[in-house]
Amino acid sequence: MSTEQTPVIEKPPAPAAAPPAGREPRFWSPRRAPATLVAVLVLVTAGAFLYDIGAVRARHPAMHWRRELARQLATQPLDATWVLVGAGIAAALGLWLLALAVTPGLRDLLPMRRTHPDVRAGLRRDAAELLLRDRAMEISGVRRVRVRLHRSRAHVLAVSHFRELDEVRDDLDAALTDAIRAMGLAHAPALNLQVIRPGRKG
Repeated sequence: MSTEQTPVIEKPPAPAAAPPAGREPRFWSPRRAPATLVAVLVLVTAGAFLYDIGAVRARHPAMHWRRELARQLATQPLDATWVLVGAGIAAALGLWLLALAVTPGLRDLLPMRRTHPDVRAGLRRDAAELLLRDRAMEISGVRRVRVRLHRSRAHVLAVSHFRELDEVRDDLDAALTDAIRAMGLAHAPALNLQVIRPGRKG
């Protein structure tokens, strides 16, 4: 008598959900230059102290710079000018490194909406500005366009040499709004549009 076993079908785990629209974080910079600078300074300083300590342990006299540094630190008051200047420089460097550690950087790379939870995409700021400029130049009556794209706002200044300004502004508003939507940015910037005649300064 044979017994039949019912096959067990395991469902694959559900993929992680993508972040909600508008909450995509910025890309973080690797900070290679500051990290290399700090690593080199720490390596040189630690190596010098370790070498000097090893020399003292081997019954050799300490280096002149360390004896002089110890003497100055022991005799100089805390309110001496060079002590305050050194402390200020060290504090400024510490604040700079702390700011680099807690800020993302890469301001020229705009995060795009994530369509897959494991894939992130970004659009360069200059490429987005060029795209908006090209779309604006397609509008009849537009002679020149200047675009400045920030994280939350897109500033567009267009110069129109014919057609009514209101008509050109309406066409530009529709075209640029559609272009901003088509870029798929996680934080769609608000459009700040200005249309002027040639010869006037915006």
